[in-house]
Amino acid sequence: MERWNGRVALVTGASAGIGAGLCRALVQHGMVVIGCARSVEKIRAIAEEDAVKAAPGKLVAIKCDISQETEILSLFSEIRQKFGRLDVCINNAGLSHDSPLLTGNTSEWKNMLDVNIMGLCICTQEAVKLMQEKGIDDGQIIHLSSIGGHRLGGMGMFGIHFYCGTKFMVRALTEGLRRELKALNSKIRIASVSPGIVETEFFDRYEKENPSKKAPDMFNSMQALQAKDIADSVLYILSAPQHVEVHDIIVRPYDQPT
Repeated sequence: MERWNGRVALVTGASAGIGAGLCRALVQHGMVVIGCARSVEKIRAIAEEDAVKAAPGKLVAIKCDISQETEILSLFSEIRQKFGRLDVCINNAGLSHDSPLLTGNTSEWKNMLDVNIMGLCICTQEAVKLMQEKGIDDGQIIHLSSIGGHRLGGMGMFGIHFYCGTKFMVRALTEGLRRELKALNSKIRIASVSPGIVETEFFDRYEKENPSKKAPDMFNSMQALQAKDIADSVLYILSAPQHVEVHDIIVRPYDQPT
């Protein structure tokens, strides 16, 4: 990780869960981390944690709604002006609604597309553009995908199908970006991480319309992954030598049956 010391990383969806864990991990390796989310005050609170303040890197919070293209473009304009470069872009922001294919709300489908797909693609395009402008040919793009991009959720979880569809698309986008970068003879690398069940706020938000279903019930039935486990996978990708391109890591709890 020494080569990333002092270099600049963007983490989307950085206010909680995996995104917050990524910010905490990267500053420990001397990176200047730009954390963005709508709840920017939560990122500022992370930046004030003793371990983060004492780290060799630093965390900077910028407010951005990844579902809005204008806000993403404003984010990258600010990165360009304040930091002058970007070396790593981690597309972590993502969400799901309990919205089945036959009965789901189309506004919820659109929200998932805007964040999980459009936001990811726009951030990636702007990140690569900035890397190319600054002559950074060893940058890294990382998509936080899901085990749901490799198989559908358990029987009965009909509301997760559209979300899984967006994550299947992330798999295609990862490979497509890899091919486009290779066609440019670029050494910018692309990777994705596909976690299984992680103990975050994801399921509380997913079940927001079903108060009888509680995420802790799921977490009590198995030892779920933690945000640090996913951060460790990202650190593995970043620490790989230049001739190694880690394409996709699937990581899930040992107790997760499917």
